[in-house]
Amino acid sequence: MSNIGNIESTITTAKTVDRSAAKPLKMGLPTMMAIAIGLVIVQGAMISATQGIGIGGMSFIAAMVMALIIAQFNAMSFAELSLMFPQEGTLATYTQKAIGHFPAILVVFAGYVMVALLAMPVEMFLVDVMLGELLPGFLPEKVAPLLILAALVITNLVGSDIFARVQNLLAFILVTALILLGLLAITGISEPHPVLTGTPVDWSFGGVMDGSFISLVALAMWLVVGVEYICPLINDVKNPQKNIPRAMHLSLFAIFFIFLAFVIGASFYLDTETLTGSPIPYLDYANAVFGKSGLLIATVMALAATCSTVNTLLAAIPRMLHGMAMQGQAFPQLKATNRFNVPWVATLMIAALTTIPFMLVNIDSLITLVIAATTSYLIAYMVAHINVMVLRKRMPDHKRPYRTPFYPLPQVLGIAAMIFVALNNSPTPEMTVAVYSITGAILLVLGVISALWVKFYMKRGLFEPDTH
Repeated sequence: MSNIGNIESTITTAKTVDRSAAKPLKMGLPTMMAIAIGLVIVQGAMISATQGIGIGGMSFIAAMVMALIIAQFNAMSFAELSLMFPQEGTLATYTQKAIGHFPAILVVFAGYVMVALLAMPVEMFLVDVMLGELLPGFLPEKVAPLLILAALVITNLVGSDIFARVQNLLAFILVTALILLGLLAITGISEPHPVLTGTPVDWSFGGVMDGSFISLVALAMWLVVGVEYICPLINDVKNPQKNIPRAMHLSLFAIFFIFLAFVIGASFYLDTETLTGSPIPYLDYANAVFGKSGLLIATVMALAATCSTVNTLLAAIPRMLHGMAMQGQAFPQLKATNRFNVPWVATLMIAALTTIPFMLVNIDSLITLVIAATTSYLIAYMVAHINVMVLRKRMPDHKRPYRTPFYPLPQVLGIAAMIFVALNNSPTPEMTVAVYSITGAILLVLGVISALWVKFYMKRGLFEPDTH
């Protein structure tokens, strides 16, 4: 995934679902951070990181710092919104209260659901390649990722407690492997630093001093987007008023330093030609640091990243759809929950829809589709910032357990940054036309469907905000 991305929703409203029959798990700060970190650090982000350091060197580090600041602005807006409406808690809810049901439906389906349905198959493709390298001929092509998907669907269907335990384990494996790789690479303990035959990474400050590093911010953003995925589970966490903002802000710093060690370590073992040209550069990286064990380490990283991402998306996206269905913004069948209060219809639907592109579309086409869809993801961030500013005017007396520091500066700068990243989202000039054409098509089709739904099914004005 270029990263995905970022997504958000809630379990359901207290008004519509009786939770007394189930024993809810209250997740603490470590689990919340595991959700955020496990979703953000995906294989696509690892590839983006190695490519970025190969392209820019020190300029990319500066771009990572800029991306971290922008991501903190995004987290501020989501923290304020989610704690304003902790019982409803979806981006659709925030948006319908600020600017109406039409943009609420459009931004969630275009910015989150579509991205997830395209990003999960990409992660599944990549892990299939790694498993094929490690265990050639052990399983037929595409079977292993489908088994992983099926297993994670089951763990999600049996409740938040199992989801949390699985997520903690996956995040621990992933973070441990990445930190170990980065530290061993920086110190050279495992394998001495080689003499590079190609072009070394540029560690000069030229690009930082002249400001050209700004061109790499769009690439660096994909290393730090998605921490708002903890917002869907707001009713299942301990002390959300403190832990929701804390988990997002701390996770972003943790992710930044993990990737910082990761890319600095890579510069000691790989030249820029390998960093930017290899289809799976983190495999070359692991092989260089661990020798014969490199393939095993890289496969563990790939498996942990993919499973963590899919596990979190299967928890968040169905709850988003369930929350929207409760508001009349999605099919009523998506209201259904099982005895664990898990929206089982939505969970099975997302799993089924994920398998379609995985089985029918090749990975090159999927990556182009994901890049296009993530432009809508950036629009979702812009809408979140707009929601904060509109609701500050429309609901000045509403309880806000978290208030954005230095308001409205983070929102204004966040919107400007998202526009910049969206305009520079295409990785190559050759892909620009395809990326923005697909983005436009996605927004057009979903926009028409959303408008018809609001007008004729909900019988509401397109930009008529909820006042209650």
